[in-house]
Amino acid sequence: MKLLSSIGLIVAVIATQPALAHHSFANFDLGRETMLVGTIKEVQFTNPHVWVQMMVPDGKGGQTEWSIEAGAPGMLLRTGWKPNTLKTGDAVTVVIHPAKNGDVNGSLIRVTLPDGRTLGPGGPPAALKSGG
Repeated sequence: MKLLSSIGLIVAVIATQPALAHHSFANFDLGRETMLVGTIKEVQFTNPHVWVQMMVPDGKGGQTEWSIEAGAPGMLLRTGWKPNTLKTGDAVTVVIHPAKNGDVNGSLIRVTLPDGRTLGPGGPPAALKSGG
């Protein structure tokens, strides 16, 4: 009986690992939007979420690196993204929900690409989210 209980416990712990690894967007201020204009430094098109590193002029002659979190790669692919949609050096405009604590990161709302196309974070279009 002890052996079965131990095996059950091990299975339960292993099965819950993906849920524990996933995080929420609670650290972002979903009531605010911030627009960033700059260039792409790097894109990590990997699970569980795509991250974009972006260099933004700081107004003092320097640049600040922003980390922007988007949806999962599969979600992005279904909404028009490709792994090479954003390339190092691309000039883009990004709108994010900024971090609540003031750090230079945020969650992607939309990005305007160099060719003028606009893509979202990988979820359903805003009209579907709001019911319209």
